[in-house]
Amino acid sequence: MDYSIGADGTIEVLGSDGEKYILPYKIAMVVVQNPEGLLKVGNSLYQYTGNADTAASLDDLITHPNDPTRGSGAIYSGFLEMSNVDLAEEFTEMIIAQRGFQANSRIITTSDEVLQELVNLKR
Repeated sequence: MDYSIGADGTIEVLGSDGEKYILPYKIAMVVVQNPEGLLKVGNSLYQYTGNADTAASLDDLITHPNDPTRGSGAIYSGFLEMSNVDLAEEFTEMIIAQRGFQANSRIITTSDEVLQELVNLKR
């Protein structure tokens, strides 16, 4: 099944008969005042809670790309996005892990050399 998602969140499906069908629902985008109030449910998914915003309901938060007072952007189907990580922090963590690996490999090499020297002394 082939599908596409419009900038406003509409979902268009290409049926097996070759016809295009627009589904009766959309992917909604919202802007919340307090992102820390969202509940993390895993796999980069968050659940709306009352702590995330002062709006009366989630429907009040649904944004529209063509409404500059409420818009949070647009959905672009087929594009890649940056992952939701801080690159600087991840590179720092990678360098720290690499340095730890190097230190451990030096310890193993030194330990091996000491054991080899002990074996040579015994002979």
